[in-house]
Amino acid sequence: MKSNVPDKAPATVPGEKATGTTPVAVIDIGAGSVRMAVAEIGPVGGIRILESVSREVDLGKDTFTHGHLRKSTIEDCVAVLRSYQRLLKEYGVSEESRIRVVATSAVREAANSLAFVDRIAIATGLQVEPLDEAEVNRITYLGIQPLLKAEPELAGARAMVIEVGGGSTELLVVQGDDVAFSRTYRLGAIRLREMLNTYRAPTVKARQIMVSQIRMTVEEVIQHVSRSVAIEMIALGGDVRFAASRLLDRWVPDGINRLSLAALESFTDDLLDLTPGRIVQEYHLTFPEAETLAPALLAYVEMARAFDLREVLVAPVNLRDGLLHQMATRGVWTEEFNNQIIRSAMDLARKYQVNEAHARHVGELCRRLFRALQDEHQLDPRYELLLCLAALLHEIGAFVNPASHHKHSMYLIMNSDLFGLSKMDVRLVALVARYARRASPKPTHEGYATLDRTRRIVVAKMAALLRVADALDCSRSQRVTELRCGREDGRLVIAIPNAEDLSLEQLALDQKGPMFEETYGMQVLLRRARS
Repeated sequence: MKSNVPDKAPATVPGEKATGTTPVAVIDIGAGSVRMAVAEIGPVGGIRILESVSREVDLGKDTFTHGHLRKSTIEDCVAVLRSYQRLLKEYGVSEESRIRVVATSAVREAANSLAFVDRIAIATGLQVEPLDEAEVNRITYLGIQPLLKAEPELAGARAMVIEVGGGSTELLVVQGDDVAFSRTYRLGAIRLREMLNTYRAPTVKARQIMVSQIRMTVEEVIQHVSRSVAIEMIALGGDVRFAASRLLDRWVPDGINRLSLAALESFTDDLLDLTPGRIVQEYHLTFPEAETLAPALLAYVEMARAFDLREVLVAPVNLRDGLLHQMATRGVWTEEFNNQIIRSAMDLARKYQVNEAHARHVGELCRRLFRALQDEHQLDPRYELLLCLAALLHEIGAFVNPASHHKHSMYLIMNSDLFGLSKMDVRLVALVARYARRASPKPTHEGYATLDRTRRIVVAKMAALLRVADALDCSRSQRVTELRCGREDGRLVIAIPNAEDLSLEQLALDQKGPMFEETYGMQVLLRRARS
C-alpha cells in the first residue's frame, strides 16, 4: 500500500542534514508500485528515514498476464524514476554509490527484463538490479532482525516471517539469531487477481479458486515447517498493515501490533464480498490497491489458520529497510550473518551424510590458507565464506556416486537452497566444489563456460586453495591443525609445526598441486617445523 499507511513519516525537510551523516536512497521496483526511501546514515551506521514515497506502476499485471512488460508500462516507470530523481536532488543525493535501485519478481520474470533494465539506464542513468529470491530473503532477514532483537517476547521465540507481495510470497522461519528455513513461493496478490480475470471467475467462486491456490502453497510450507512446535507468525506488507490500522484501536505504526485472526478473517470476508470499485469508495484506496487487498489478506488468513494461530503479529518492516541496512554496513556480511549461511550449508551436508569432521576441518584449513595467501589471490573477504562453503559441501556428491562425486556435488549444490546466497554465489560455490578433484576448469565445462573472465579467475583461485586444504587432511584425521606459509625459490612452502610424518600429505599435494601451480605459478612444498 502507499498513501494510506505510510512506511515512515518524514523526519526532516529537504536540505537539512545532520552533522557527519550521509544521505542515501533505495528504490524498490515492485509488482504494483515503485517505492523509494530517502535516509541518512550516521557515522556509526545508524539509519534515519527522511522520506518515503510510492507511485503505482502496474508491472505485475503485464508480466503475470502476458509474460513481458509493455512499452507504455516501461515508460510509466521511467516517468516515476525521473520524478524521484528530482526529489533526490533536493536532498542532495546524486552520487551513484548512494542510490540503490532493485527490482523483484515482476521485472525478474519478464521476458524483456534486460530491455527494461537498459531502458531505465538510458533514460535516467540509474542501474536497476533485479534481485533473485535468495537475495530478497537475505534482505528481509537484515530488515527484520533489529525489530526482533528489540522485542523481548520475540527474542527466543520461533517465528514465521511472511510477506505476501504482488508476485511472490517470502517466508523465513527464525528462532533468535538462527534461520531455520527460507523460501520464496510463486504466490502473490496480483497473480491471484490476474488468475481470476483470466478465467472470468464469478464473484461467488472467486474465493474458492483463490483459497485452492493459496492452500497448495500452504501445503508446501507445512512440509518444511513443523506445526507441532509453537510458532509466532509475523506478517509484513502494506496490505496487512492497512488492515491492522483499520481494525486496531491502538495501532502503533512503528512497532509490532498483535491482530486477532478472527478480526482479520472477518475483515477479509467483508472485502471479498465487495467489488474493487466499492473498496475504493469505502476505504479511499486506489483501484490497483483495492484489487489486491483482499487476495493478500486471504493468503495471510489461510497461512495462520494452517498453523492454528489465534493472532497475527504485524510488523512495519519492508524490503527498503533491509536495503538501507546493507548500505549502512557497506554490504559487509557480519559474522552473525555468515554463521547463518554456514548453518544452512551444514544442514545440507548432513542431509547427504558427509564426513562432518573432515568437511569442517577442510573448511578451517581453507580459511587459514585464504588469509595467509591474501597477497597472492587478492580476493574480496566475501570469497573466504564462499570458499569455506565449497569445502563443507565438496563431498556431498558421494551420496549419489563416490566415483564421480565432484560432478554430483556441483549438481546438488546448484539445485539446493542455501540461505543468503544469490544464484551467482551458489554457482561459484558449486563450481569450486566441482574442481576440488580431477580435471582443472575447461571452457567447455557446464556452468564454467558461461562465467565472465573475472569470475572464472575467482573460481580457479578458490578451487586451487580447496585442493591444497583437502590434501592436508587426506588422512581424515584432522592432524594438521596449524600451518605457516612462506615463499622460497618460487615455491610456496607450507610449514606444519610438530609434524611426525608428512609423506602422505605431500603425496596428496603432488596429485592435487598442479592446479595451484597453474593458477598461482608456484609449486607447493610441505615442511616439518618446530612449534
